[in-house]
Amino acid sequence: MDDSLYFSEQHLAVREMVRQFAREEVAPVAAKFDADSIFPWDNVKKMGELGLLGVPWPEEMGGAGLDLLSYMITIEELAKEDASTGLTVSAHTTLGTSPIVHFGTDEQKRRYVPLLASGRVLGGFGLTEPDAGSDAGGTRTTAVRRNGHYVLNGSKRFITHGSVGEIFIVTAVTDASKGTKGISSFILTKETSDLAKVREIGIGHDTSLAPMKGFRAGKKEDKLGWRASDTAELIMEDVEVPAENLLGTEGQGFVNFMRTLDAGRIGIAALSLGIAEGAYEEAVRYASVRRQFGKAIAEFQGISFQLADMATEIEAGRHLMFHAAWLAQQGKPFSKEAAIAKLFCSELAMRATTKAVQVFGGYGYTKDYPVERMMRDAKICEIGEGTSEIQRMVISRHILKELAG
Repeated sequence: MDDSLYFSEQHLAVREMVRQFAREEVAPVAAKFDADSIFPWDNVKKMGELGLLGVPWPEEMGGAGLDLLSYMITIEELAKEDASTGLTVSAHTTLGTSPIVHFGTDEQKRRYVPLLASGRVLGGFGLTEPDAGSDAGGTRTTAVRRNGHYVLNGSKRFITHGSVGEIFIVTAVTDASKGTKGISSFILTKETSDLAKVREIGIGHDTSLAPMKGFRAGKKEDKLGWRASDTAELIMEDVEVPAENLLGTEGQGFVNFMRTLDAGRIGIAALSLGIAEGAYEEAVRYASVRRQFGKAIAEFQGISFQLADMATEIEAGRHLMFHAAWLAQQGKPFSKEAAIAKLFCSELAMRATTKAVQVFGGYGYTKDYPVERMMRDAKICEIGEGTSEIQRMVISRHILKELAG
């Protein structure tokens, strides 16, 4: 892709900075953290210091003051080396912070965004439930107004940063008679589950955040991929949430989280693209040095054609993802393009990593090389933040709407 099509000199500088950080700090520990399912707190601290946990937010809010394209470049470059690290930035920024930036009151922004954008604490987004996955409108968590506050009861499943985070946007039903128009969003706070570790390194916990009684992390998931990313259940038992922690207005929760997911899909496209690029680069390097029958395996058509297919699809994915990001940055409609980018890039990640393992042969199936981890990390990209089937529904609805219009 011609870099001048989307990128300024500043974008290229951001890419080089993040690429260097990913290669020097993330890559060396990625395999161990994956194997042991360890959250990379030390690298999270370094990313906060570099401004990578608040890339698109204004400097007055504690962010880096950069744009959406810079943010997507950040996710892509981190994911080339480790998808878990890329996801940590993506989930924290898009899901944990952007709803407050976009839908919060001035007081909510002053209170919470600087803590999140600077990386002093981590945030998350409590949407998915045991019985409400793709059917997000099937939310069962309830919020009852009582004496100047809301009482929340319910649970959320598969929440990124569920254990390690301290600030969460949580959806709950405030009026069951109104269907999706009866779902609202709230800002909830709790203590991180890693108090000893975060006190040691000096980030991840803030004493100014009062933990809400009855709001806690539940089971931590033991996952196939994204193993260094924290995923856990959130449990709410008679949690008293101040009325001023309502995010937006009552009944706007569903509309607002759908807008959040639209933007999140571009982030997952960037993450998926990074995984594919990382696998491709590993495959090219290996194919150029691995010799069989007296020559490098890259010279065999069976290998060279696979590399050509990977390169072609990656080029297409980059255009789709950065086009969707450019539309969003320009304030233009981007819902269909985000779904297209997410669908294509997530399925590309699966194809590219599978091909990379094949190029490595038996070695690709071992933990001596990163391509097996990349293949495991790729699968969830077809599931999280809207499955491939949901993306096809979104795209087809846009097509039919355009035909009718």
